[in-house]
Amino acid sequence: MDVGEEASGDGSEPDGPSEIEDPLEKMEAEIMKLEKELQYSAAEIVNIRQRSARDKSDAVRFGASSLSRKILPLIGSLEKAVSNFEESSSDAFLDGTRMTLDGIWTALQSEGVTRVDSVGNTFDPTCMEAIAMVPAPDGIEPGQVVEVVEDGYMLHERVLRAARVIVAEASVDEPSD
Repeated sequence: MDVGEEASGDGSEPDGPSEIEDPLEKMEAEIMKLEKELQYSAAEIVNIRQRSARDKSDAVRFGASSLSRKILPLIGSLEKAVSNFEESSSDAFLDGTRMTLDGIWTALQSEGVTRVDSVGNTFDPTCMEAIAMVPAPDGIEPGQVVEVVEDGYMLHERVLRAARVIVAEASVDEPSD
């Protein structure tokens, strides 16, 4: 067997001009292959973008489903408490309402909702809104929260609703530092 026969594979045909590929055809075939890969990649990117947009839309649309599932039974409890109030004493209604309120808080806390701790703390404009200033009572430092008019709430580190508070201010006759 001679070297030419080994190179051709089966040894039946000698190397000839018909086996030499045209470099231009080879390049065109490679270009077509790369164009198909490029089209496939572009289509895949479009699909990923569409899937991502759909997933984001679904997350926004159905994000509250977990909390809703926890609160719906509590609404049922409140409705039952209201109907029982009409039939019985107000003590049973008050107890049922307190239990439902506790259940709502438990559901909210399990989702990361917390109340902004305000009274006695220094005013924090990132999570509080001062709606009034009053002269500082004895034992209260200027800048401290004296009263909460409306509770504030946080969802993890994000403010859901700022606490509306009344803040102590330095009295006029106090010397400034």
